[in-house]
Amino acid sequence: MNSRPLDLDAVQAFVRIAELGSFTLAAEAMQTTQAAVSLKLKRLEDRLGFRLIERTPRYVELSASGAAFLEHARELLEAHDRALSALAGGRQRLTIGISDHVAGPELPTLIARMNAQDPELLIEIRIGSSGELLQSFDRRELDTVIVRLHAGRSDGQVLAEEKFGWFAAPGWQHRADEPLPLATLAEPCGVRAMAAQCLDAAAVPWQEIFVGGGVAAVAAAVMAGLGVAALAPRMLPFG
Repeated sequence: MNSRPLDLDAVQAFVRIAELGSFTLAAEAMQTTQAAVSLKLKRLEDRLGFRLIERTPRYVELSASGAAFLEHARELLEAHDRALSALAGGRQRLTIGISDHVAGPELPTLIARMNAQDPELLIEIRIGSSGELLQSFDRRELDTVIVRLHAGRSDGQVLAEEKFGWFAAPGWQHRADEPLPLATLAEPCGVRAMAAQCLDAAAVPWQEIFVGGGVAAVAAAVMAGLGVAALAPRMLPFG
């Protein structure tokens, strides 16, 4: 294998052509000439040993090898940009997604510990549903996620196990002749699905009485006496 490093300018030219679908537009974006962009691409293809772009008089299209190389090319350019930012003294950003059913009262302590370890770190935390956060993680919009375990995923690490329970306000009583009133998060929500499955398996009739945009809203509805909710004990408000 040829160990000669790739020319980053040539890699950037290839990515611009792929993204813009035009040698002319790629040249404009790079503030150079179309001939220079064509030369950079040819040198990259010669270095790799395969064609990246299929060129016709009417359109520009990635070859099969070009499509496979594109993501690697982007990663290479992103790593280069991160290295330059670090050398320039720019603040590093850590973007974390945390499931609403996970981001409990320990969140301030978690943030404080991260800040103490690296005060220059720019911390961005996004709260959402596990499914939505995993999709953002797969799109590389998040550096890491802390979510409820999802079936079919084997690329994570178990941080902790916790049980969920049924909770209601003190003094709340269920009328036996009525469906169980349930406060939940909006779909899609794994905990909502789990709660529904448990009730259906136990042949307990239920109806959704409140839909919250977050666990805090669901807990507030429970404390207001609207019904019950499936929650982790540590997520409950005092009382």
